[in-house]
Amino acid sequence: MLEKYNIPSLQDADLNGKVVLVRVDHNVVKKGIIHDPYRIDATIGTLYHINARGGKIILMTHVGRPKDKKTSEIKIGKETSVEPIVEYLRNKLHINMKVPEFYADGNKGYVGIETSINHLIRELRESKIDGIYLPNTRWFQGEEAKGADQERFANQLAGLADIYVNDAFGSWQAHASTVGVTKYLPSYAGFLMQKELENLERIYHPQAPFISVVAGSKFDTKIDSLFALLKKSDYLVLGGVIYNAYLCAKYGIEIKGIEADDMEHAKKFVEFAAQYKDKLVELPYIIESDTMEGRFEGQYRVRHIKDLKKGTKLNYVLDIAKESFSDEGVHKIFASARTVFINAVMGFTPHFNEGTIALDQLIDENVEAVKLYGGGDTMQELKRLLPGLYIVALDSPKYYIFTGGGAVLKAIQEGTTLGIEPVKALTK
Repeated sequence: MLEKYNIPSLQDADLNGKVVLVRVDHNVVKKGIIHDPYRIDATIGTLYHINARGGKIILMTHVGRPKDKKTSEIKIGKETSVEPIVEYLRNKLHINMKVPEFYADGNKGYVGIETSINHLIRELRESKIDGIYLPNTRWFQGEEAKGADQERFANQLAGLADIYVNDAFGSWQAHASTVGVTKYLPSYAGFLMQKELENLERIYHPQAPFISVVAGSKFDTKIDSLFALLKKSDYLVLGGVIYNAYLCAKYGIEIKGIEADDMEHAKKFVEFAAQYKDKLVELPYIIESDTMEGRFEGQYRVRHIKDLKKGTKLNYVLDIAKESFSDEGVHKIFASARTVFINAVMGFTPHFNEGTIALDQLIDENVEAVKLYGGGDTMQELKRLLPGLYIVALDSPKYYIFTGGGAVLKAIQEGTTLGIEPVKALTK
């Protein structure tokens, strides 16, 4: 598959005695705690291969968003540190891995890579330590910068190693550590990257009928992907705020909490979707709540969308009711599917879960279909709400859980894996 895109693969690299800089997507730390190590575990095959072939590993990832986009200040602290990740790897793999420290320019983050790292690299080459894990890439000024500042940091990163490996499919933004560094080092796709790209092909060339299920809290971040999915899919199912905004735009109703920009995008989508009206599956039953503070008896109710006349005003719509997924028409569509793509949490977590549970259980009933789950919140909620199904999904050939939901949507939107800049950079 990689040959088709002219992407060099890790198994073709000469690693013996080489220092290998590996960009991973270990962005699993929230407030200093790892809630799910799935993304870390998914890269271990790549790390083992490099080590077995005589390579010396330097790892790097981003964690969270330490940079304030308004002020450009970069906050360095425990909440976005790689230390919990390093501790996890030390315990899991029984290795001695060190994290270098650099000079912080006040609230502007790390200026760059300093020569103080040279003694660690020497220890790495001499096998006195097993690996180096760089601090959060977004703590460095050059990571998300443009032009010369990004090039300078990318060049510094390249100066640490002999070979670069990108195993971070989920990190699709064109930053120094994902794109810039490829200009200066022989660059390869790691095993996780290869697996993600191979499973993307199952979305680009799905076995029909192909159903896509997408939910989200903001329409603007998903609208281009929704346009692409509506064209490609046999059926498209919406959930979350996206579905609420769609209902408002189509039926002329009001739902509390829907913002003006969501309505603007929803109107464009409704207009676009008119030419694909048989593809859009409207889930008939929704849950209206008087409050967003919790699921309180007497303060929420199930509503049928056909009962919503123009001008109807609803309180917060916080979930799809489970009755939607036992509706005869909806059930028949999901039962007929041969490929299902899911990037969706249907309800407002953690209190409204029945829509997500009913959706995932209905999808699982279809034993013939390939089920492709987008990462992030979709994966987290599957694990939280249906842990048994999550465990089955990790090993079943009929399931695949991507590590990056946003990256999958970006790839769908672009129509090719080469539309993702870090993947495209590997081909140059």
